[in-house]
Amino acid sequence: RYVRDAFDHYGTTQVLRPWGEQTRWNLFDLPFEDASVGSRRAGLVGQEHVQEELYRALSNFAREGRANRLVLLHGPNGSAKSTVAGCVLRALEHYSTLPEGAIYTYSWVFPSSRSTRGALGFGGGRADGSSVLSYAHLADEELDAKLLVEVRDHPLFLVPIEERRGLVSELGARAYPEGLPEPYAEWFSRGRLSHKSQQIFDALLASYKGSYRDVLKHVRVERYFISHRYRVGAVTIGPQMSVDAVERQVTADRSLASLPASLQALSLYEVKGELIDAAGGVLEFSDLLKRPLDTFKYLQLSVETSEVALTQQNVTLNCVMLGSANELHLDAFREHPEFASFRGRLELVRTPYLRSYLLEQQIYDAHVAPQVRRHVAPHATEVAALFAVLTRLRKAEAARHPGPLGAAAAGLSAIEKLDLYATGVAPARLDADTAKLVRSSIRAIYEESADAVDYEGRTGASPREMRVVLLDAAQSPVHPCLSPLAVLTEIEALCARKGEFDWLELDPIDGGYHDVKLFVAELRERLLSSWEREMYLASGVIEEGRYEELFERYVQHVSVWMKKERLRNRLTGEYEEPDEGMMREVERLLALKGDPGTVRRDVIGAIAAWAIDHPGAAIEPETVFPGSIAKMRETVFAGKKPVIVRLVHDVVALVREEGSGLDDARKAEARAVLDRLAKHFGYCDACATAACAGLAASRFA
Repeated sequence: RYVRDAFDHYGTTQVLRPWGEQTRWNLFDLPFEDASVGSRRAGLVGQEHVQEELYRALSNFAREGRANRLVLLHGPNGSAKSTVAGCVLRALEHYSTLPEGAIYTYSWVFPSSRSTRGALGFGGGRADGSSVLSYAHLADEELDAKLLVEVRDHPLFLVPIEERRGLVSELGARAYPEGLPEPYAEWFSRGRLSHKSQQIFDALLASYKGSYRDVLKHVRVERYFISHRYRVGAVTIGPQMSVDAVERQVTADRSLASLPASLQALSLYEVKGELIDAAGGVLEFSDLLKRPLDTFKYLQLSVETSEVALTQQNVTLNCVMLGSANELHLDAFREHPEFASFRGRLELVRTPYLRSYLLEQQIYDAHVAPQVRRHVAPHATEVAALFAVLTRLRKAEAARHPGPLGAAAAGLSAIEKLDLYATGVAPARLDADTAKLVRSSIRAIYEESADAVDYEGRTGASPREMRVVLLDAAQSPVHPCLSPLAVLTEIEALCARKGEFDWLELDPIDGGYHDVKLFVAELRERLLSSWEREMYLASGVIEEGRYEELFERYVQHVSVWMKKERLRNRLTGEYEEPDEGMMREVERLLALKGDPGTVRRDVIGAIAAWAIDHPGAAIEPETVFPGSIAKMRETVFAGKKPVIVRLVHDVVALVREEGSGLDDARKAEARAVLDRLAKHFGYCDACATAACAGLAASRFA
């Protein structure tokens, strides 16, 4: 419940993805990290489904009263399993420092004979004659011994069970006069002292002839804070070869010889190890299945009973166990005879690679770009993200989808599926009805292989591999920046290393899936198209917003034309007929052919469909009519191409040839283009010139 409370404390955000709306838990964004430059750690990108499954498991544990299953995150290497666990541990650390997340334990303290009357800490008052209600506030020099409670028993366990139930009910009624939001956990009613604490409690109770108040004098209640670094309530262990808890006899330690005689006669044992250190928090088993089975077989019983058996005692476990495993090890474990008995103790949470290149790019921007000491050119991380996601996609199976959707889904190429997952835009080649069907069925296509062993997102280039690609590209002797051209060069080198990666061994199939050579060629073309579009916008001859404005005006006039109404002129206030000339010009720019009435009815129909699917949302032409806006842009670009070609060559001449052959006016114009590229897109002179040189050598040769 404490871990679940931490999730609830930081709240949630609804995020809209092309495949649907999902809940994101804010703790995975690490909002409590210091926002100063260079000190904030990056959180988890995407993986909302994993977050939802983890929260569901925690909620089930809370209802059942204990964490009776091990949550096992499984997926390919580098799919953020460790990042998920790391965010939870970091959130617990911060939550425990807040008033809402305060947690307490206690220790046993025994005063010296100098501070009390009587022998060995059993006196009734101080040496100065004043009475002692508790030894908890004595200074350290006034204590002879202090015994810690390693398993961090809650102080409420010192209250007998019947009285405890009454106390908790009273506190609950005071805090929630209208009734508790949910029943108390069994932990309050069944929790008992640890073995060592029970021995001390019984010995003190006998020594004080049954005086409960006198026993409590030796209790010092302490607040503690979860810490991953110091292994307090947040512990990560790798695939080690031993059981994760041991015990040691306390009374054999000479440093504790000053304990009361009644305790010296006891065989007190302290417990230690990862299971003990994680008490009250989370224990992460990193790469659990890399261990030999015998080293974690004890979990089979311990997870279900919440106890681990040691030589002298059974230790109650009070932690959430979170493990990770890659798919190859899990596949092998499924074949093991013991898997069937383990399955009921595991909560399996699939953690695939991301399949949206926009999300994948966020990983590189957050985790890799800050480590690069060079300027990061526009599109460098985007190229890496595009390639990584393309290697993870698999061809859709028509049989998994009903009716026309099966053929449409199976007909998507790898490139088209890439854009569909990232932007929700259907291929421009599809007719209006099929495009609408595909857009409305993105979730079905996205989740097509969710129940398959060889699911989409299981194989492909991992972020770890792409991180190396980006860091190697940042050291290119040819490019002074982290250039997308250098990234493409490193990707080609990566693709030449067949035999090292499973995804390079897959044979290309229809639609361009698994065809890494095609991927590189497509990425190069995309890069050139992005450079060309940015160059048009930086030239100053075209304003990006004009397309949307013109199209909005067109839609407005078409709507009035369809209703056979008139339009009010905002300047004159007069009502006028729709502008037929403007509508025909836009239709020419869009390359729309056929009867104007049919064309215009289709436009209005598309808007109506969008309004039904997105009630209350503003209509965005780029989203509703992406193909139309792109065609309009291309038509306008074609008319300005000679101007752009000259500017591209002038920029290269200005930077690489120091303006040789350019008059002052052309130098100033080229300089203005470089400044706009820097301001609007983040280019420096070097990478802007490289982009212009690339365009000059290919598109504008």
